[in-house]
Amino acid sequence: METSEATAIFGALAQETRLEAFRLLVRHEPEGLPAGEVAKQLGVPHNTMSAHLSVLARAELVISQRQSRSIIYRANLNCVQETIKFLVNDCCAGHPQVCEPLTSSLMACSTQSDGL
Repeated sequence: METSEATAIFGALAQETRLEAFRLLVRHEPEGLPAGEVAKQLGVPHNTMSAHLSVLARAELVISQRQSRSIIYRANLNCVQETIKFLVNDCCAGHPQVCEPLTSSLMACSTQSDGL
């Protein structure tokens, strides 16, 4: 991942509604949600939500797919993974114990979702 890509991702998430929309879509993986449902759950007008989802899509944080008359949005978890890798690429300077709290917290996330 290039710095410019990471900057676009952070810029897309640096707005409250977009961050909440992205987090909502993460919670609804792998099914995703129709754009209208995202707007409804967040209490945002549909046209405003469409603009926010477009910003997230340009940053490749969400993927959209047409299903009949709806557009279903899903979180692009591969993008999240690549962003985390980018952030911690130089972590530890060869001392993995320094990054252990970070890796443990990520592992805790996956075991919490297994129980849902």
